[in-house]
Amino acid sequence: MNFRQLDLNLLRVLVAIHRSGSVTAAGKALALSQPATSNALARLREYFQDDLFVRAPGGLKPTRLCERLAPEVQAQLQLLESAVMVRDRFDPAHTEMRWRLSLSDLGEIMFLPELAATLRQQAPQAHLTNVSVAAEDVPAALESRDIDFAIGILQPRHRGVRSDLLFREHYVALTSTSWRPASGKVGRTLSARQLAEASLVVASPTATFHGSVEKMLLRMKLSERIVLRARHFGALPDLALSTDLLTIVPQMYAANLGQRRDLRVWELPRAAAPSYEVRLVWHESTARDPAHQWIRAQVHRLFGRAKGAT
Repeated sequence: MNFRQLDLNLLRVLVAIHRSGSVTAAGKALALSQPATSNALARLREYFQDDLFVRAPGGLKPTRLCERLAPEVQAQLQLLESAVMVRDRFDPAHTEMRWRLSLSDLGEIMFLPELAATLRQQAPQAHLTNVSVAAEDVPAALESRDIDFAIGILQPRHRGVRSDLLFREHYVALTSTSWRPASGKVGRTLSARQLAEASLVVASPTATFHGSVEKMLLRMKLSERIVLRARHFGALPDLALSTDLLTIVPQMYAANLGQRRDLRVWELPRAAAPSYEVRLVWHESTARDPAHQWIRAQVHRLFGRAKGAT
């Protein structure tokens, strides 16, 4: 086995197949045809004198040799990429950079328009793709470079994942203007009793921004008051307008809707509406990359309302 005879481009194929468990998916990730990807796998097998991957019900499974090699190869490729990219001068006006971020549906509503407007003005040839990644999978997606950064209620405690605090927020209740609590005085803030008497609609997204409303209601023993679960936050305004349902949403979203829709915002009891942190997260392998530094700076400029980073 002579290392000089190994085409290093083949190692990218090894990592991609290991990550996806599929020749087809790996080819798409690398912009290669399926025959080209299969040919690369055949060359890898010949070089290492090992099958590397075997077929299984859930897709291709790595052999013991591959399981040992792939993580090390991936780490070295990331280091090599960082070493090469850090030398590049970044010019947003002419870049054709393709960034991949992860936002939930609510994140798209709140963050994507302003970020897209900035890119169209300052980096008109750049591309931006939102990739749906569950919160618990964000660190792995960052490490594998399936995404470049994410914005959301994220508390990554994984080696190699960095984060900056953008802002702190809290929850509020949203209803039609004709809605009234079943009992008690009508003021700006709902009491715990008034909230317990309401019928609720919540959004249950799978991506990175919000999954904590239902957890909050569970702590308050109000889960049984949920009569409707929607998949997306975008459905909540019309549901509140057309029914007697109350929904709990981030204050930032409620303020945005209040400018465009005839909705009423109610404050929640302080104990019932804990604050949360919205963070920008990325992998340390891109920490010194000029292109990634630039896009993170735009996120801070547009949305950052807190000082300090962790």
